[in-house]
Amino acid sequence: MDISYSPEVVRQLAPTGVLRAGINLSNFLLVTGKTADGDPVGVAPDMAKAIADHLGVGLKLVPFTGPGLLADAAVDDVWDIGLIGAEPARATHINFSDAYVEIEATYLVWADSAFQTAQDLDAAGVRIAVSERTAYDLWLVRNIQHAVLVHRQGFDAAKEAFINEKCEALACLRPALLKDVQTIAGTRIVSGRFTAIQQAIGTHRRHAEAAAFLQRFSQHAIASGLAASLISKYQVEGLSVAPLA
Repeated sequence: MDISYSPEVVRQLAPTGVLRAGINLSNFLLVTGKTADGDPVGVAPDMAKAIADHLGVGLKLVPFTGPGLLADAAVDDVWDIGLIGAEPARATHINFSDAYVEIEATYLVWADSAFQTAQDLDAAGVRIAVSERTAYDLWLVRNIQHAVLVHRQGFDAAKEAFINEKCEALACLRPALLKDVQTIAGTRIVSGRFTAIQQAIGTHRRHAEAAAFLQRFSQHAIASGLAASLISKYQVEGLSVAPLA
């Protein structure tokens, strides 16, 4: 896999000699901890470091509490690459690589409900609690035709809405729901998924040459085993290597 680059790529991604990488702290699969200094640790920070090392530049991690805030900051010149889910709603200002890892998203429902599959939930009268502006919420906004989305800021708030307002379903990443089904009495996870979140590497749309390099690097991370090794390093369950494009 060719991951060569021109000086222009370095100029676009790290004009000061430091690659600023936007990191979404709310994705517990890609950020699994913090250093003693408070820097995020996990698959996404390590992927950013691999890119910086390959380019021969320094690295500065720029943390955000949610993916929507990271995406919004694309116009503020505070990061050079952003590691978040690739979504059309975020593509106005961000040029995404193909995914290097993906995460299934599905629903938690009440055990006595009639819903059996993820596809069953898009029905009239169904309320789906969801954390707003997450990649899976953006997919639901584009694709849900009959159910009503009950938006809350953050997954904990969405979970509270599901419980306290007796919503018919809670949408989230499957790994999170596997934990919640153990703690929220009388619930189960439906079979199947409504989407798989494509975790990618983005940069500003004006940086076309850098975007092409990041696409090659993403594919290299898959083909070389880098993505798989990071998943193994952090023992992340529910995160899968994306297929080669």
